[in-house]
Amino acid sequence: MTEKKANADQLITEIIKGIEEVKGTDIQLFDLRDIENTVTDYFIICSGNSNTQVSAISGSVQKIVSKELKDKPWHIEGESNAEWILMDYVNVVVHVFQKHTREFYDIESLWGDAKITVISA
Repeated sequence: MTEKKANADQLITEIIKGIEEVKGTDIQLFDLRDIENTVTDYFIICSGNSNTQVSAISGSVQKIVSKELKDKPWHIEGESNAEWILMDYVNVVVHVFQKHTREFYDIESLWGDAKITVISA
């Protein structure tokens, strides 16, 4: 196993812990490594019920990843309205949606070629 893969696995584990810590729902892991011209190796997508919960999920992920792996996102978008927060950890990108926003953008169908793993809490 390469170091990059091990680091991605650790990062994914800690991100999912952060999501579950504040009851994020419908967690899915998209493995994009076999798809050409993708900007990252993995997406993690989850839902929250309100902008308060979406913000809490984002904060929890950042706190746990920072504490456990001493890592922080390279870039974050969407924190001001918390309809859809994107956290870019370079080889893992986390999308935290409010349910209605997730349904509207339907990222799952856009990345239908990915290997999708449903994470059950």
